[in-house]
Amino acid sequence: MARRTTVVAFPGAHGQSLAGRLEQPPGDVSAYALFAHCFTCSKDSAATVRIARALAERGVAALRFDFTGLGESGGEFSQTNFTSTVDDLVSAADYLRGSHQAPALLIGHSLGGAAAIAAAERIPEVQAVATIGAPADPWHVQHLLAPIRDRIASDGEAELSLGGRTFLIREQFLEDLAEQPQQRRIRELGCPLLVMHSPQDEVVGIGNASDIYKRALHPKSFVSLDGADHMLTRQDDAAYAAGILAQWASRYLDATRQPASSLAGEGGYAASDDVMRPPPTTAA
Repeated sequence: MARRTTVVAFPGAHGQSLAGRLEQPPGDVSAYALFAHCFTCSKDSAATVRIARALAERGVAALRFDFTGLGESGGEFSQTNFTSTVDDLVSAADYLRGSHQAPALLIGHSLGGAAAIAAAERIPEVQAVATIGAPADPWHVQHLLAPIRDRIASDGEAELSLGGRTFLIREQFLEDLAEQPQQRRIRELGCPLLVMHSPQDEVVGIGNASDIYKRALHPKSFVSLDGADHMLTRQDDAAYAAGILAQWASRYLDATRQPASSLAGEGGYAASDDVMRPPPTTAA
């Protein structure tokens, strides 16, 4: 029996249709995961596809989908912001809850990692969160907007070119980034957290991983994706991340286990923390 990829669509929080792919295991499903892709990326980015499929091979069904205005999803990207991205994640969780089973695992790549942390408090069934190359604060993405900041300030909007594509960015996007209480969200996450980051990441520096790790309460773990680029372009890097992620999550996705958050307080340690070192504090 082979892994299956199912085309899905579901309504977003603001009425638009969101397009996704559900990667399903060849056998029984041990849990459902929800994947948040990186800023201006899509459900079809190499890292997203490889990690979702690798999880499915390990028994975890994974939903990858396009945020509003990206990929095959409806809506206008210029009307979106970080808050609407989090709303999309909650809508995706609602879809899984109604059609299959609510996600027990949230995974986010880059800005999607920040969104996964933000969405966790609105999805009560979440048992674990994992981030890959994530910024400690959504405001970090504003450095990508530096070439158009003056234009946004004067005209209220400007076009940004990323990866060969053009996106219209409006002032409300920056205003929304500045209002995010991400430090509180990290500290009050209330479930196990896995932080994965490459010391060689030139887009989101390794210092962000250190900031997330220090703010989070136990149980928390860090895994160095040494040698990988920000997008996990090499197939081996994505496969490694997926394998570590699945092994780590298996400790927390068993419904018969007592929630890890009830086993370890602010000073306590989950077993996985014994073998995974904190991240370095400066970029390589």
